[in-house]
Amino acid sequence: MFSSTPSSSLSSDRACFARGVLMLERTRARRQAMQILYQREITGDTVGQILAEKSYSEEDGIPSEYCRELALGTERFQSEIDTQIESTSEHWALSRMPTVDRNILRLAIYEIEYQEAIPDSVAINEAVEMAKVYGGPDSSKFVNGVLGRIAELHGGVPNEPAEDTEE
Repeated sequence: MFSSTPSSSLSSDRACFARGVLMLERTRARRQAMQILYQREITGDTVGQILAEKSYSEEDGIPSEYCRELALGTERFQSEIDTQIESTSEHWALSRMPTVDRNILRLAIYEIEYQEAIPDSVAINEAVEMAKVYGGPDSSKFVNGVLGRIAELHGGVPNEPAEDTEE
C-alpha cells in the first residue's frame, strides 16, 4: 500500500511556493507603482503617459497588471487620498512631506480603501518596508503612524495592546 501523504505534501509545497511568488510579485508591483507615482509628481506627466511612453525605470521589468492598477487607481483617487493624509498626519501639511513618503502613503491608502482583497496589515507592512528603503531615517515610523490611524478609521488593523511596563 502506498500512502497519499507525499503527494499531498508536494501539493501543499506547490501552493506555498505559488503564494510566495505572488507575494514577491505584488511587492515588486507596489515598488514599481510607487516609483511611477513619484515620477508623475516630479515630471507632471500622468500615469497613463508614463506607461504609454515607457518612461518608467525598467529595473523591475515591464509593469505588471497589478502595478498598473495600483498606479492608475492611486492617481484616480488622489484627491480623496490626500484629504485623508492631511486629516490624519498631525502637524504635517501634505506639501511639507518628502515626495517619496507622500507617494508611499498614497499607494498604501489606495490599497486600504479600494483594494478589499488586500488586508490592511499587508498594505501597511509593505509601505513601511518601502519607506525603510526609499525614505529618510524617520519615514518608516511616520508612514506606520499615519497608516495605522487611517486603518483604524477604515475599521481595519486594531490597536496593538500596550506593553505592560514593570514599575
